[in-house]
Amino acid sequence: MLSPDIDLFDICAEILRKEYGPIDYQSAILPWDKTDYYQDEMGAGIFRKFIFFDHLINPGDLPEIKLFTNKIESNFAVHAESAVRRRINLDPGYVTEAKVVLATTKDFSHRIYIGSSIYAEVTLKYVVRDRDFIPFDYTYPDYRTNAYRTMFLEARDRLRAAFHNPLRK
Repeated sequence: MLSPDIDLFDICAEILRKEYGPIDYQSAILPWDKTDYYQDEMGAGIFRKFIFFDHLINPGDLPEIKLFTNKIESNFAVHAESAVRRRINLDPGYVTEAKVVLATTKDFSHRIYIGSSIYAEVTLKYVVRDRDFIPFDYTYPDYRTNAYRTMFLEARDRLRAAFHNPLRK
């Protein structure tokens, strides 16, 4: 989640929780200061927050999930200066033991079409010998940071622990 209005994080997290079930893990609210890509649309002072859900998704559902988050974005958008401006950007994805995948509506050479006008990219790959998520040349600057990679390692560890828990539903 990206927004200059941090109150929207809790509001949107609740909408997503109702749709996708309990939240397993949340990041702290982080400054989003590695690029000014959304500044014209959202203004200055953008923050990021990640949420991870307890229930695992089928990766084939990612286009439907992205379309749902696009509707949430539209519901909070405002009309200003003859343009629609989002107040929050929601980019769903998933973590596996091997990678972090993000969904987007923007096509590019490293993105794969997955249906319904949605594309996916592997933005980080897990390298066993390094015991770390490693970025690609195209990986967003914020995803390259130690803070983000550490957070995704925590999410990966939680995923692995859940797989090995015999009481997991």
